[in-house]
Amino acid sequence: MHTTLPQIPTRMEYGRITLRSYEESDASWYCAMSRRNRIHLARYEAENAVMAVETEQDARDLLRELNTEWRAGNCFFMGAFDRQSGKFVAQVYVGLANRDLPEFEIGFFADRDHEGQGYVSEAVRAVLPFLFESLGAHRVRMECDDTNERSRRVAERCGLVLEGHIRENRRNPDGTLSGTLHFGLLRNEFEPFRVDL
Repeated sequence: MHTTLPQIPTRMEYGRITLRSYEESDASWYCAMSRRNRIHLARYEAENAVMAVETEQDARDLLRELNTEWRAGNCFFMGAFDRQSGKFVAQVYVGLANRDLPEFEIGFFADRDHEGQGYVSEAVRAVLPFLFESLGAHRVRMECDDTNERSRRVAERCGLVLEGHIRENRRNPDGTLSGTLHFGLLRNEFEPFRVDL
């Protein structure tokens, strides 16, 4: 029988951002965000649940499902918001990959209007201490398409180590082939990121 792991806080601040869990009341803007980012996310996030949101009801149903998964401790989806403007800038996903280690997986995407501005790196840096220090993670992993330079740089900036490269294991919508990069970070390698607030 597995013990229940503690959960990530539903709200945290780090640097320029506030990270928080979603609520059903977010459905309206979440729907608009999903539709606005559809083309932007098509190459690397085609299977992300956000891509299936067409209506406000779709968004409400998805957010309700995400909250259920959060309460169960299976996965945690958080919106990252600019602390000054309050605008949505990114989404971060944390999933429980192996309860026995424990091992967690991190995923993310940046809003199209905020890509390349460092918000995703800040969001990952905010989450890592909770995984290692509060949830007792032994290991955190991340994977990305080998043509996704932005995601690769996020992993490297956040201290994750390139552990493997699976070549040409994906066929993209345009017919091209790409591979998958696998990154990992062990508890004894983690050095908390400090930020002056």
